[in-house]
Amino acid sequence: MSLLSPGQAVWFEIGTTDPETVTGFYGPLLGWSFEVDPDSSVDGRTYTRILAPGAPWPMGAIQQGDTDDEVINLSILSADVPADVDKLTALGATVVVPATQVADVTVFARLADPRGNLFSLFSQSTSQRFEERIAGTEEYMAQAAFTPPPGAMAGFEIGTTDPKTTTAFYTDGFGWRFEEAGTIGGVPCQTVYGPGAEHPSGLLWDYSGQFGAAEHMMPAFLVTDAATAAHAAREKGATVEQPPSSVPGAPVRARIRDPHGRRFGLFSPPAGA
Repeated sequence: MSLLSPGQAVWFEIGTTDPETVTGFYGPLLGWSFEVDPDSSVDGRTYTRILAPGAPWPMGAIQQGDTDDEVINLSILSADVPADVDKLTALGATVVVPATQVADVTVFARLADPRGNLFSLFSQSTSQRFEERIAGTEEYMAQAAFTPPPGAMAGFEIGTTDPKTTTAFYTDGFGWRFEEAGTIGGVPCQTVYGPGAEHPSGLLWDYSGQFGAAEHMMPAFLVTDAATAAHAAREKGATVEQPPSSVPGAPVRARIRDPHGRRFGLFSPPAGA
């Protein structure tokens, strides 16, 4: 199975009216570098690719918008974006941005799941100028000893007060699989597997019965020490919404809201790993 196969969450986007505030916060915090994508920068608004330290291919992008919405969302690879939009709306999703052709690069759409969490769909480019770089990325990620570098998106997290609706939507929509994973900080969790995947790619937090819990769907970034990174984020104006926590033998996880309120996760390897 290809690491870049339909149904996998392999990209993320940060929406903002001010890209410099995003690069100024995340660059020093996670060691990211940035490059403007001329193909997707239109109408005077930049689309800026995000690269983790040492990575040959971007893992996400900053999308400059003309509204006040400051968002971050996962992007899921699709073999047929218009068909998937129809399928997902029938399952309860809401279309935020309809299927749109972006030059010869991709077809893109943004939706909200039945619980209101934003996500995007995008098609893999068939443009010849991208083929070599995409192939290099798959080769890089398929190395037997591959470990994402600190700062890379190495998973995602979903928090929901209605796990039944959420798991049914992503199972029926993308073929994801959910397995019980105990509790972290008193919150029941499920590991999330992409279609056909042997290894988990995400974590679902079950907040059912917890008054005031926030629905969220967000990328999670690998760091050397989640507690240290969470402290550094706070020093840069972020809010630590969920302090670093873990169970023995499991990664340490924290949930952060950046200075504009966008949620993202941090996690570091288990102690002694």
